[in-house]
Amino acid sequence: MNRDPVTSAARPAGPAVEVCNEKRSWPYVVPFATLMLFLGLGEILPGGATWGYPLRTVAVAAVLLACSRHLIRLRPSHGLLSVLMGIAVFAIWIGPDLLWPAYRHHWLFRNALLGGAGTGAPRAGWWFLAFRVGGSVLLVPIVEELFWRAWLMRWLVSHKFYELPLGYYAAQAFWVSALLFASEHGIYWDVGLAAGLAYNWWMVRTRSLADCILAHAVTNACLAAYVLLAGRWEYWL
Repeated sequence: MNRDPVTSAARPAGPAVEVCNEKRSWPYVVPFATLMLFLGLGEILPGGATWGYPLRTVAVAAVLLACSRHLIRLRPSHGLLSVLMGIAVFAIWIGPDLLWPAYRHHWLFRNALLGGAGTGAPRAGWWFLAFRVGGSVLLVPIVEELFWRAWLMRWLVSHKFYELPLGYYAAQAFWVSALLFASEHGIYWDVGLAAGLAYNWWMVRTRSLADCILAHAVTNACLAAYVLLAGRWEYWL
């Protein structure tokens, strides 16, 4: 049975403890914050999208290795099921657009707040695509799962999140983290919400960061293959 330390009677308090708690969050948060910073800079980066994405990939990878490598154990305990979970999320991601071609043109997805999706292929060579695929499959799943599932789902329950096991379930944290994950995906917020709920559930089910990383990586790999083979660049732009 899970024990919630939030209700524990013996709880130290004070600025020193708060600083300690914040420092424990940094390895989970800093790589994701770096990723968001580069996304926010966008076309301001030298070379725009052509050099911006490779620069972002290298920078985020460096921060991840420097700050968070001790947290990463890439040994899933439910490997096959995690692969199947990743494929299922991919099917959910592209399903609405395949079933209803005009689906994404609804005002719920294309509006002043969310903007719209691009449709053209990126003007870059194979090396750019190599960084794009490598970043989305090998880097983003680690960074996002550390932040969303390993940290935020627990931090929303208690700022002493490290006392809670991975996959600790609290309904409010489960839904809030999924909603925030959805907001990260712009006009794909609906399938982003479905993906966030699926990955959250998988973390609760497996209590394994490695399994969630694997599922997320499989989803992104399937999406990358679909983008390249079908020319559906809007999923990347």
